[in-house]
Order: sequence, then C-alpha cells, then structure tokens
Amino acid sequence: MSDIHFDIASLHAAYRGGLAVGDVIATIFTRIEAADDPGIFIHLAAKADLLAQAAALGPFDPATKPLWGIPFAVKDNIDVAGMPTTAACPEYTYWPEKDATVVARLKAAGALVVGKTNLDQFATGLVGVRTPWPIPRNAIDEALVPGGSSSGSAVATARGIVAFALGTDTAGSGRIPAGLNNIVGLKPTVGALSAAGVVPACRTLDCVSVFALTVDDAYRVFSVASARDAADPYSRDIAVQPLARRQPVLTVGVPAKADLEFFGDTAMQAGFEASLAMLSRLGCRLVEIPFGDFYATANLLYEGAWVAERYAAIRDFMEANEAALHPVTRKIIGGARNLSAADAFRGLYALQAYKAKLAPVIASVDLFCVPTAPTHYTTATVLADPVETNSRLGTYTNFVNLLDMCGIAVPTGKRGDGLPMSVTLLAPAGCDALTAMLARDLHAASGLSLGATDWPQPGLQPAALPPGDGLIDLVVVGAHLSGMPLNGQLNQLGAQFGRATRTAAAYKLYALAGQLVPKPGLIRVADGGMRIDVEVWRLDAAAFGRFVAAIPPPLGIGTIELDDGTLAKGFLAETAGLSAATDISAYGGWRRFVARGTADQSEKRQDWPAGVPI
Repeated sequence: MSDIHFDIASLHAAYRGGLAVGDVIATIFTRIEAADDPGIFIHLAAKADLLAQAAALGPFDPATKPLWGIPFAVKDNIDVAGMPTTAACPEYTYWPEKDATVVARLKAAGALVVGKTNLDQFATGLVGVRTPWPIPRNAIDEALVPGGSSSGSAVATARGIVAFALGTDTAGSGRIPAGLNNIVGLKPTVGALSAAGVVPACRTLDCVSVFALTVDDAYRVFSVASARDAADPYSRDIAVQPLARRQPVLTVGVPAKADLEFFGDTAMQAGFEASLAMLSRLGCRLVEIPFGDFYATANLLYEGAWVAERYAAIRDFMEANEAALHPVTRKIIGGARNLSAADAFRGLYALQAYKAKLAPVIASVDLFCVPTAPTHYTTATVLADPVETNSRLGTYTNFVNLLDMCGIAVPTGKRGDGLPMSVTLLAPAGCDALTAMLARDLHAASGLSLGATDWPQPGLQPAALPPGDGLIDLVVVGAHLSGMPLNGQLNQLGAQFGRATRTAAAYKLYALAGQLVPKPGLIRVADGGMRIDVEVWRLDAAAFGRFVAAIPPPLGIGTIELDDGTLAKGFLAETAGLSAATDISAYGGWRRFVARGTADQSEKRQDWPAGVPI
C-alpha cells in the first residue's frame, strides 16, 4: 500500500474503489518509519486511536464530510484535545481539554489527526532549527534548513506522511517552509481561520496556515475551516469564493529589478525570472513596482510593537522559566524588555503611514508575485549565524500580514542547482481565491511531482461556477475587462469571472472622447453590426447594485445579446455620448484596440494616463 497517493483527489478515488481507511493508517506509519526523522513529530497519535477516529466516521461520505478519511498533522502550537501542546518548549506543556476551532472544524469534516509537529519555539523564526527536539530534515535536500516556524508540518506533508498539515503564519512561517520543501503553503487573510486554541505569537497578526501537496487541496481545507468564530476576537467574516475559472488577463505586480534582493544567489534570481516568464505565458501582464516601502514595512516587524507583542504572549511563563527558552528565542523576545509604550506607538504610527502610502500601489494591480525566499540556507550556515540568515529569509514575507494581505506559496520548478524554486502570490485581504486560481495554473505549468515524492500532479478538475447560485451575470466590454485599469473594481466587490465570449453580430464599439481612463462605448445597431469581444462576470445582487449605482454617464446598464443567443445585463452607451467618439468596431473588441500594432502604440501611449499599464 506504500504507493497510495495522499493528495485528496487520489485518496478519495481510492476510497471509492474500496480502499480501507486502516490501510491508509498503516501506510502513514510505514512512511514515518521510512523517513527515519525524529524531528518531524513532537507527539504522534497511537495507531489504535487513529483507527478509532476512522471508525467513528461511518461509511465513506465525502458529500457531508468533504475531508473523509484524509490524514493531517497539526503544528504543536495549535490545540488538539488529548494531545499535549508544547510550542516546542517542554516546560510550557499543557493538555488542552478541547480542540482549537480550526482543528474541530476539520475533524467534523472527516479529517484524521495524525500528530503534533515540531516548530521554531513559540513560532519565533523562519528557519526551523530553534527547537529542543531534533531539527526536522528538509524533505528535498537534508543539508538545507526545513524552514520555519512550521517546520515539521511542511516536512510531513512533503514526504507524503499526511495529505495536509496546519501551520501558523505571522511573518512567513506558512510560506518559507513550503518553498523549501516543494509544496503549497496557503497563508489566508488574517482572521479567516479562527486562532482560538492557538498559542499566540503576535495576536494581531497571527493566522493559521495550510500546507498541502496541491493548490486544490490547500484551498479545500481552507474552505472547510474558514468561518467567523466568537471565541476569537480577531476572527472576521471572509467570503470564501469557489475556485472558478481564472480571468484571462491578470495584472501582476513584481518588485522592480533595482529593488530585487537575492543576497548573491544567482540560481534563485534565475529561477524567479523563469517563474515570471511562466506567468507571462499564462497571459499575465507584469508591472514593475518599487518595493522600498514594502521592505521598510517588513522591518517594522522586529521593532517596537510586535516584539513587545511576542513578549506579552508568554510574559508570565518567560519570567518564571526563562532558562527553558531556546537561546535565540530568549534573545529575540527578551529584547522587548528594553522597549517602552512609546516605542510601540511609534511602530504603530509608522505602519499606518506605510499602509496609507501603499494602498494605491496595492490597488493598482490584481495581485503580486514575489520570490517565496530570496535564497536558500543550509542548516550549518543558519546555526553559525542564526539571526541574520533568518532576517534575510523574511525579505518577501514579513510585510504581508502587517499590510493585511493574503498569499500562497507555490512551487514553480527547480533552480539550476536542482533545489526547489517557489514564488508567492499576494493580494489584498479577502482575495484568497484570486491568488489560488493563478497558483494552481502555475503549479500545473511547472510539471513538478508532489513534494518529495515521485507522485505526478493530479489533473486539474474543470473549474466552474455552480448553477443556480443566485449571482447576476454582468457583461463588461472595456476598462473593466480582466487586466484592464478598472477591473479591480469588480474584484473589490467579490465578482467572479464567468467566461470570455462575444456579443451577437448586432453591435458597434466606439472609443469615447474625454475620458480620464480610456473607455469604449457599446451600442446596438439595426444594420452593420459586428460581434464584439466581451467578458461575463458574476456578482451577488447587493454588489451588482453598488456597481451599477457608480457607473458614470454616458455609460449605463442595459440588456446585451450574446453570441450564443443568451441575454445578460451589461455596459451600453447612450448615443448622445458618442459625440467625437471613434468607431473601433473593426478591431473586434477593446483589448484588441488597446493592443493594436506598433504604429498605433506610440499614439496610444500619448493619451494613456501615467502609471496605468497598457
């Protein structure tokens, strides 16, 4: 049974074919023995307990239990009833009476808890070596650090011991280990997953994260576990959208070349450039963004307010048991004793200033792509210089929660030296589905096997929106098309991309005059009409109403006939607004007009607003 693939789709297919849960449990222990790595787990469930969990599930029923029979591991700063919580500090150990909310939701969905995994003590670190237990061995190259703080969770997933694992992420702990172990690391919007039952690091920034072999698996777990929780005062309502069709064009912000930092790692630099080329092939428009203010925001994390917050989380324990802390952890958190309340407020004021300054920058693109880490470090190198190496690993991660962004780390290939290459896609809070949709296409394009196994990626299931979901179709024709300057307005309203299509052969398209952002006007004509390229987006009734109320003249919403004979609401122009407009129907659509030949581009750029990508 050692050939059982532990991605969720493969496991459920095997269960449908008659595979017994007991065989999966036996396989788990066989793989743990084969890994021969005492650093992965701090506590392991007994085989009898796992069999009892499985027996309680009843017959295979993925409809009511979407994670039926799926084994998972839990980072040992997250409570599991009946298992100790240590936060990688033996003297801190306690036995929780109930599961953390996120664990309880996953168990209710049919998932089986295999054990508690190792971590950088008190979730302080990105390296995975700050633990009194043995250091988990990187699943891809044992010389490398496993990444932290969620080290054991990442290694257990990459080795195929479990199908997925929970981590936590304050400064990158759900992303760096994923990148180092060739797996997916989903860092959700802060507050989307309850942190009740989680040992805090920085309560205002902490979030539970998900490690998985595929993007589909990570997002399925996120979808099951996400819910507002009264037990967590930082929990919030985040609409979990389905992984629907990805919009054809996405504008992706990338660090300006002058701001990229790889600390001399030319293999990582080349790997990132190759990853960007993959994005371009997937139809993304790349826009260079100055990154100095993002880096400055990241630097705040280990100053003032947030170091003090780490100290506040374990102050009583630390004052009574300081010698129990790992030396590096003790040094970092203990530094808060030299800080004042004024230092904390100074950091909060600085963060608010950066948020205000970066808000329009973040809104100017659909999402961002950054290296998951700027370089890879060996365990020996980190042990020799534990603070500087850790700091460098957080170059592209430390600012994310501070700026209230969501993200997902995804493998994109191998570097020239054979080590794993990973990028992280970032977007504003609530856009978890957007990053996941692009990440799944990136992972598929990489052709990589899963984690440290030789398992091929399962085929992507066709992404489609469920019928009868109460959403309203909206036909867009110009600046709201995917990748265009106003498309962000749809994303901010939670709109979902439906499909790209054309109108019936009864329309003309005009480039309107006097518009701040160039826009077209679509009109229906009795004769001489053409088919015009459009996109159909879907909104709920409330969002549709807000969108329509904000449309300026001469545009409005009317009924548009599509090429397949169906009707939908969409943008039409008042004929009175066509004065001085240019008939561009011959281009067949606004995107083709914008992308017209080189001779026209120079003229186009003279009229295009500064800072808006073409």
